[in-house]
Amino acid sequence: MDSEFREMMASFPTGVSVVTARDSSAAPWGMTCSSLCSLSVNPPTLLICLRTESPTLRAVLTSGAFAVNLLHGGAERVAALFASGAPDRFERVAWRPAGRTRSPALIEAAHAVAECTVDRVHPAGDHAVVVGAVRALERFHRESALLYGFRRYGEWSSAVPAVAGEPRAVREREG
Repeated sequence: MDSEFREMMASFPTGVSVVTARDSSAAPWGMTCSSLCSLSVNPPTLLICLRTESPTLRAVLTSGAFAVNLLHGGAERVAALFASGAPDRFERVAWRPAGRTRSPALIEAAHAVAECTVDRVHPAGDHAVVVGAVRALERFHRESALLYGFRRYGEWSSAVPAVAGEPRAVREREG
């Protein structure tokens, strides 16, 4: 059932984000995360799911804050870098501490950043469901979002209007 479940979920395209936080020594941590959803508009709340053994989860819990960096369509390299666990990933991307939580904002790779404080944490299997209260938002004027599905990256662009009978507003790329 594990492989069937993985195959099913691989066939569900979703946006790509990098969740970032800083630990007690202010060191940055981050990981690519597709387990993300808006939970509530009033108050603004996001839900993320992180592996229980993840150093990023430890940083989120230690600091009580995190940033959700929604990646733009040209940020495949950053998505792959933060999925790899490379120890030097923050040396290889442009980032700055976000204004409210000081969590790392990936200023060149993101089309939007949501700064959150931890509201609740629920254990669920080999992951933790983290509910975050959105404290600040920053949007960058980039016209596309990075998607991942069917084990490859794609790009959704606001510059390409959706037209009936022409569902190609999403460009596919092998990844």
